[in-house]
Amino acid sequence: MSGGLDFGPRLDVAAHSSVGAGPSPRLENQDNFLLIDTKGKCAWMHGQQPVSGQVDGWPEGHARVAVLDGMGGHGHGREAAEAAADGLRAMPACATVDELSARLEALHAALQRQFAGAGDQAHRPGTTLTLLELPPGQPALLFHAGDSRLYRIGRGKAEPLTIDHVPATAFAMAGLLREREWWQQVHGEHRPQISQAFILGNAFANPAGLEDPLFALTPALLPPFLRHMADRRAVELEPGCDYVLATDGFWSCPDGAAWVARWPALLAMEAGADSACAALFDAIERQPPRGLHSDNLTAIVLRVRPAASTDETALPGQPA
Repeated sequence: MSGGLDFGPRLDVAAHSSVGAGPSPRLENQDNFLLIDTKGKCAWMHGQQPVSGQVDGWPEGHARVAVLDGMGGHGHGREAAEAAADGLRAMPACATVDELSARLEALHAALQRQFAGAGDQAHRPGTTLTLLELPPGQPALLFHAGDSRLYRIGRGKAEPLTIDHVPATAFAMAGLLREREWWQQVHGEHRPQISQAFILGNAFANPAGLEDPLFALTPALLPPFLRHMADRRAVELEPGCDYVLATDGFWSCPDGAAWVARWPALLAMEAGADSACAALFDAIERQPPRGLHSDNLTAIVLRVRPAASTDETALPGQPA
């Protein structure tokens, strides 16, 4: 869905969410998403249905997109993702990575307090959060927690731009996994474990237990082969490329990398973000990868128009 949202002349954006594919679909969609366009019009999920609204006082030209995957294994997963989406709509627009991080950490702590009665620390609900803040005329600002992902689709390949917050990443940070082993465990196998999530907390700081704060994976903490993918950073959106934010239902199979490698050809056949997003869902429903585990599916596609298409050409006698 794009729902008539306006992301300006540079971006074409669409989102969709479903209960999932496979022979035994989930009974509940615990995923969510958020779109806020350049005029403050927004779309998200409530009660498993898409809804829309308006953010009062939203600055002209600014935008925000995010995907969330509620952790149902801990109970209240859908409610956690909905509460996070509500908090993201209320959060002011951010102009820097530091401001975005500070506001999201404050929201994380507030939602922990809100869900304090939903279970003990080890069973507190949580949600992944992969978010792009889109200030006008600046690079996108990325904030990532969990194992949903951001991909860049261009030049015939699908390149992950985020690091899954999973045990394999903790082992790589400790020097216990090399690059090839990490890629195999994270992108070449199905391992439904997580080391950090929004609201839930993190197991990076102390592997023996869950701690309340979020743990930023900064370049200084990451091994050399992952340093370019710090989870709070500016990201230049390249003209002519597609960017896909998606939850892990899209690659929950024994060889997720091979499945995702089909995306460039798939998206290249589509004229706009709406049809490109629909193609991702159609492909996994009609021709699912071998061994696909049924899970909720949510994706946002950002198509960055080629630079020439955003230029305005003045007519004779008219200002540009």
